Amino acid sequence: MVTGEIMRRLTLPSILTLVFVAQPSFAQVEPKIRVAELSPRAEAAMERGYKHLVRTQAADGGWSQNNQVAVTSLCMMAFMVKGYFPDHEPYGEPMAKGLQFLLTKARGNNGYIGTNMYEHGLATLALSEVWGESSRSDEIRDALKNGVGVILRNQSARGGWGYYPDRGIDYEDVSITVMQIVALASAKEAGIGVPDETIKRAIQYVKSCQNPNGGFGYRNASDPKFARSAAGVTSLLMAGDRKSPEVERGLKYLHAYGGGAFNPGSAMYMQHHDWFYYGHFYAVQAMYQSSEKNYLSWYPRVRDALIDMQDADGGWRGGIPPRVLTKIATDRDSYCTPMSILILGVPYRYLPIYQR
Repeated sequence: MVTGEIMRRLTLPSILTLVFVAQPSFAQVEPKIRVAELSPRAEAAMERGYKHLVRTQAADGGWSQNNQVAVTSLCMMAFMVKGYFPDHEPYGEPMAKGLQFLLTKARGNNGYIGTNMYEHGLATLALSEVWGESSRSDEIRDALKNGVGVILRNQSARGGWGYYPDRGIDYEDVSITVMQIVALASAKEAGIGVPDETIKRAIQYVKSCQNPNGGFGYRNASDPKFARSAAGVTSLLMAGDRKSPEVERGLKYLHAYGGGAFNPGSAMYMQHHDWFYYGHFYAVQAMYQSSEKNYLSWYPRVRDALIDMQDADGGWRGGIPPRVLTKIATDRDSYCTPMSILILGVPYRYLPIYQR
């Protein structure tokens, strides 16, 4: 099973590929985490979510009426978090259709996929992770190389990225930048050339956006918020800054939100309702990467919150999605459902960003 492209990518420090396939059992690897993590209710919620995604997929293979590239990429990764891939049961057919959708969007436009760099980064990431798990390896490789080229060409002078390519040098933000870091890290480990200097400059930009209180601002250190702070901490951990002062301050900032971070009905949530899914997607990664103690204090609470938030039809809706995907706010669970599955799927270890 662990051959070819799969073996080449087992140590991926970003998102989505196989891990623990050669381990004797999950219990033998991390028995303490097994007790806290594995939940029949969570697994059942994920399966209901998958069936919901299958029912809501469009005829062209995409998901959502708005920001289709971004949402389709998230849906593809949601399937892959549990080890599902195109052309393999039980979800091979919808995944093959989703892959076709992304490859169709990847053709032309000099490798630029979607309508903004957030969509482009997500699509590049999804293609990187499915490469080697599909019979269309050559086509995926070409699209991936072109996608990486777009990212490399559009890094700003400060080291970050903004919403659109070719828009000058003073428009970057943390959210878009972290997405490109994740995509580049995945592509690099998959075998695509990515200069070390590119990642170094990106991390320098992320650090420049940290406020003294430990949180991260949007384009600079002012006005830090939960979601962008979770993303910032995660990107630093991915880059190897595991014990840096910036990481320690960022983790303290996230913990300071307390129980309100897991309660959609809290006053704090109502003030920052646009971060719940996006914020926890990164926060759970930051907690897992930083220490077992942080992770065991975080994942069970967000897991249980998400299970309680699931609709009867298997989807999720919740608050307004983050500003990078504002247009899909009325498209009910096109964004919330794959994000919820990705958060719940941490115990499966198919997200290398969830590995220590």
